[in-house]
Amino acid sequence: MRDEYVDAVRSVVALIPAGRVLSYGDIAEILHEGGPRQVGAVLSRSGSGLPWWRVIRAGGEPPRFHERSALEHYRSEGTPLSGTPDDDGGGYRVRIGPARWFPSAGDWTVIEGVRGSWRRIKRECRRDMMK
Repeated sequence: MRDEYVDAVRSVVALIPAGRVLSYGDIAEILHEGGPRQVGAVLSRSGSGLPWWRVIRAGGEPPRFHERSALEHYRSEGTPLSGTPDDDGGGYRVRIGPARWFPSAGDWTVIEGVRGSWRRIKRECRRDMMK
């Protein structure tokens, strides 16, 4: 995976405020690149130091194998949840409708900058491949 894509995903995740979430697919859509699996791969390899729990599956499920630690974050941030956690830490979901983050105008300025950088890099790579 290109470092620039990793940086782009990390930049968007870093913008998500406490108590809000995006799905893996939402991030790919915002970037106009990749898909949920690519975003998930970035976070699984390079997500430390980021609010990884704020990126969830499309159905509201928390990141797989991290349900218990994600739940602690959701509760401390006041993220809307449904269901009752079971002994394994699963059994609940984030109520994605009320919890979904919608970027502000300032956030969109940052996102547009990230997307613009990513597009320039892709053009340069294509140009280099054609030589």
